[in-house]
Amino acid sequence: METKGPNGMGRPVRRVVIAGGGTAGWMAAACISKVLGKQLDIRLVESDEIGTVGVGEATIPTLLNFHNLLEINEQEFMAETKATFKLGISFENWRNVNEDYIHSFGLTGTDHWTAGFQHFWHKGRERGLAGDYGDYCLELRAAQENKFAHLPRNGMNYAYHLDASAYARYLRKFSERLGVQRIEGKIVDVTTSALTGHIRSITLDSGADIEGDLFIDCTGFRALLIGEAMKVKYQDWSQWLFNDCAAALQTASAGDAVPLTRSIAHAFGWQWRIPLQHRVGNGIVFSSRYVEQDEAIAALQANIVGEPLMKPRVIKFTPGQREQVWKGNCVAIGLSSGFLEPIESTSIHLIQRGIVRLMQMFPANGIAQTDVEEYNRQAATEIEHIRDFIILHYKVNNRLDPYWRDAREMQVPVSLQHRIDLFRQTGRVFRVPNELFAENSWIQVMLGQGIMPLQHHQTADLMGDAELSHFLGAIKGQVDKTVAQLPAHQAYVERYCSAPK
Repeated sequence: METKGPNGMGRPVRRVVIAGGGTAGWMAAACISKVLGKQLDIRLVESDEIGTVGVGEATIPTLLNFHNLLEINEQEFMAETKATFKLGISFENWRNVNEDYIHSFGLTGTDHWTAGFQHFWHKGRERGLAGDYGDYCLELRAAQENKFAHLPRNGMNYAYHLDASAYARYLRKFSERLGVQRIEGKIVDVTTSALTGHIRSITLDSGADIEGDLFIDCTGFRALLIGEAMKVKYQDWSQWLFNDCAAALQTASAGDAVPLTRSIAHAFGWQWRIPLQHRVGNGIVFSSRYVEQDEAIAALQANIVGEPLMKPRVIKFTPGQREQVWKGNCVAIGLSSGFLEPIESTSIHLIQRGIVRLMQMFPANGIAQTDVEEYNRQAATEIEHIRDFIILHYKVNNRLDPYWRDAREMQVPVSLQHRIDLFRQTGRVFRVPNELFAENSWIQVMLGQGIMPLQHHQTADLMGDAELSHFLGAIKGQVDKTVAQLPAHQAYVERYCSAPK
């Protein structure tokens, strides 16, 4: 019989069941056990027979914050996951064929309190005093030169390229040391309460029933708990995000690892290239409306470097999100909650944010509907901002292929159209509170995709040529000096975190 606690919010949460492993499941297990493990019984159910998507091998700098929370040793983690450093993403052929740019993780130039650096740069370009926008960003210039080092006072913003399967194994060991119990088995049934609608237990193919107070759905696109059992509908965003398939394969390394994810546009989608210490992750993301699967895979195989280590593995998906990611006593984390596409390496970030948000609202004394509603509100707002940023890459282009032409002509969310119009007319970018991508990310992609502001802030007009030239030159000079002193990325990785042979 279901009972209410003294606070009217239902029973206290003492038993946490994580359904599914992979990156999402073991990130959840690691964080919950690190923070609350002494107070909870945490069990993770996964089957060795069920593969994981496992292609989320590029990350963004927020993962460093997650690792700091867990007190993870970076060198140990990088050695075990055969990781390399990442300073940004190289977008090749996106605006048009043979036109490339880099979206880096760094800050560009120096802002004034009235106006961002882009206004001073824009004025400098008008006067013939400024170089490329990227000349004033340390991370971007280091990426171009294939260099990297840790700098004092966290002076270099970076992320990782990693082996996603090895990362899950690493976090499994981490979690089990903290008391998480792994249970092998396939989920064949989910029992819910007729009274509350909450999940009471999951049944495995062995016949075992796993009961819990809080269930975390990490079952990937299958969404066995949040979708099938809890009947939460899925919002389809394919009217803005055309891609619905990906094919992944791995190749042997054929050169030094670069500190960049390469994103190479094709007529019907784009291709990724992610360098690890021991191999390279490759894949192609495409829309089945514009190309046949075999043709897309052939394009991928024709554009790889190094010996293939596997046959291409196809993944089909629908871009979008769940209408609720927390319902009753079920929280969806990872692909079960929604998926956009790999373009800006946000999948692991969204896993991380879902877990951290759950820890901040953890229902130790019983589930409060107000917490559920706030969690869902924050999750929806966050993914919608990321959605807009990703749509931007497709909306603004000069390519002639039908896929890109249709993307350019589509109606985008009003929120995104406002940002585009604002930057094009005034050069201004304003960050929404708690938004993942900061102003400089929007600026780099808008400029990279070909949007040049029609005007700049009048503060930049107050500088004469000599003053503006000195201002810009001093920033560029400091960037150039620092980059010149950096070691090669490959050599730094080999010294710092080389994986055991």
